[in-house]
Amino acid sequence: MEILAPYTTLGLGGPARDFAEAGTAEQLVSLVAEADRQAARTLVLGGGSNLVLADEGFDGQVFRVATEGVSVARDGEQVVVTVEAGEDWDALVARSVEEGWSGIECMSGIPGLVGSTPIQNVGAYGQDVSQTIRCVRAYDRRTRQVVDLEARQCGFSYRDSAFKRDLSRHVVLGVTYALEISGLSGPIAYKELAGRLGVELGARVPLEAAREAVLGLRRGKGMVLDPADPDTRSAGSFFTNPVLTAAQAEDLEAHAPGFPRWAQPDGMLKVPAAWLIEQAGYPKGYERGPVRISTKHTLALTNPTGTATTADLLALAREVRDGVLEKFGVTLVNEPVMVGCAL
Repeated sequence: MEILAPYTTLGLGGPARDFAEAGTAEQLVSLVAEADRQAARTLVLGGGSNLVLADEGFDGQVFRVATEGVSVARDGEQVVVTVEAGEDWDALVARSVEEGWSGIECMSGIPGLVGSTPIQNVGAYGQDVSQTIRCVRAYDRRTRQVVDLEARQCGFSYRDSAFKRDLSRHVVLGVTYALEISGLSGPIAYKELAGRLGVELGARVPLEAAREAVLGLRRGKGMVLDPADPDTRSAGSFFTNPVLTAAQAEDLEAHAPGFPRWAQPDGMLKVPAAWLIEQAGYPKGYERGPVRISTKHTLALTNPTGTATTADLLALAREVRDGVLEKFGVTLVNEPVMVGCAL
């Protein structure tokens, strides 16, 4: 049996009953299709950066995505980049900056593989992948066909997608991004990043400057993987920022007048989860046994010594979630995918 903990950034998770690596998309489809014919339990494993695995492990077949390949074609003022699911995401971002392809530079330093980006609608500092994804190639386990899904078919929303809402249906094989051919970043849409760069919101800066600023901000929050930094032994942001209706926002205003918020195009209000957590009494560095909130970033729950269990991590997550609910009436939702466990 293969222990799964080393394949996750949290360093948590028990054994897999069966384990195999898929080096090509065809091999991945074949493995999954055969497992489905046998009605076997399956887990498709990418970079393990947005995953919480149970201590009991996975009593089924685990297929690790190890596919490689990037193809590039020009389309007017854009470059169309088709990437195999097993390619490293940050390596793709670094290449886009070097090549002068604009549109994903503010997502520098995010760990994981390309195949996970549409599932989570990965994003940071005012960009998310739904802004540049043209299509996603996937194996549809329901129809047993390889399909090409246009962006509009992917159901993208904040840190969510049709893939995430039904994790058992599609296996992402590759992603096609349409990026602007430009040495300048997209308009800077995040206040903290604009401040770091010393520009106004909406300004465009050289791609290299945007990438270095984002990497600097992420390192300061323990969000760039570094074996020497125990704060990076996490799954990134553990909770999403709540998006509230007008009625929910009015109720929160009664609990916390003047609470920080970001207006959304649909009239909803997004609230920073980190602020809610801190105001509920859970500061950076808050410990519960062998796990703690990162000393650099309130949203990250960490396994700093590598000795924790998933049960330890979930106990801390539940304490934080319940504390925020009791104080503010807002329910925090986990961002990482849970396998064999739940809040």
